[in-house]
Amino acid sequence: MAFLAGLLLALAGARFASAQTPPPAGPILSLADALVRAAAADPATAGWDARLAAGEANLRQAGVKPNPSLGLELENFGGTGGYAILDRTEATLSYQQTLERGGKREARMDLARAGAGVTRARREVRRLDLLRDVQVAYADALAAEAELLIADARLVAAHSAQGDVARRVRAARDPLFAGSRAEATTAQAAIDRDQARAAATNARSALARFWGGGPGFALDLETFFGVVPPAGAADVARADLGLLEAEREAAAAGVRVERSRAVTDPTVRAGLRYFGDGDDVALVVGASVPLRLHDNNRGAIERAISERSALEADIVAERILRAREIARLVARMAAAAAESERLRAEVIPIAIRAVEQVRDGFERGGFQYANVAEAERALADARARRVAVLRQFHLEQAALDRLTGRHAALASSNLNAERR
Repeated sequence: MAFLAGLLLALAGARFASAQTPPPAGPILSLADALVRAAAADPATAGWDARLAAGEANLRQAGVKPNPSLGLELENFGGTGGYAILDRTEATLSYQQTLERGGKREARMDLARAGAGVTRARREVRRLDLLRDVQVAYADALAAEAELLIADARLVAAHSAQGDVARRVRAARDPLFAGSRAEATTAQAAIDRDQARAAATNARSALARFWGGGPGFALDLETFFGVVPPAGAADVARADLGLLEAEREAAAAGVRVERSRAVTDPTVRAGLRYFGDGDDVALVVGASVPLRLHDNNRGAIERAISERSALEADIVAERILRAREIARLVARMAAAAAESERLRAEVIPIAIRAVEQVRDGFERGGFQYANVAEAERALADARARRVAVLRQFHLEQAALDRLTGRHAALASSNLNAERR
């Protein structure tokens, strides 16, 4: 009865062995819950907060004007002849200020603002990478649970076959070694089941380590077996293009900075001069302007323009490459979904029927135990193949979700919550 129950449950896809393996204690953890927990416990949050604070400080510093300078000059302080007397010393106290021209301050602030935007975009991309890793770990945990179901089903079938062989041996219908072989097969199936159970626990533990939790939760295998192929290619994630666009804006701001540096900044000064011979005081004013005889910053301007052009080309190329990768993933996912469905609807039912037929013939003495074991192995291989195909489907789903930014809203909402 246990064997037939396992066969009937196998026809239901995800639920083919739920009666044999009790789910892990604890609430069912959905993919969305796992993503939220991992995003909230991201250990890199403090580092990104510090980077954003550094960007804000850089913006404040960029808006600061050049400091003035205070100068003191002593002339005729000492010498020969009539200049040996300190009373003829002339002292000048001056105040001078450099006047920025060419929009230097505004250009610096634009560059600092663009740099802060690049940091924010990188943080969002980094968060999407984290969510992809969590999704991959979730898919691995689901696959491990499905493999545990297969191992449980094989153990149930091995126990049932061992009982049948034992009855045949007692009835002198099979030799003694047939019973020993069936017992060894059951022992190996038990080992495989225990290994699969440990692998499932380890996979849940690896998933829970993203938020520092434990494996005390269950997974809904309906989400693993009930796959739906994507309808078509989606757009590239805005976060990735946003990062490239932010870097392009920073490069454009760098061009403005370099062009502003090509404009000379005059320095004006004013002061008081004290004449020791007569104790008179006079007002002194002056100015200086750097001459662009050799360095006109042309090379730096051309470098900044080339960097901006390179980023513009990178944006175009990235769109094409990512669209190509998305199309490839969509095609592979569609093929995997089709193969999984055909395995479920065509191969597995036939394998189950073959097991039933061989076991019926075995009961009537028409087959040997090796035929039963071979049929059971073929059924287990078909189930394992379906699990492997579905695991690959979910891994490619994680890659596709990363490229299309499916969970970008989740990443952004967590960032906004952290800011608040």
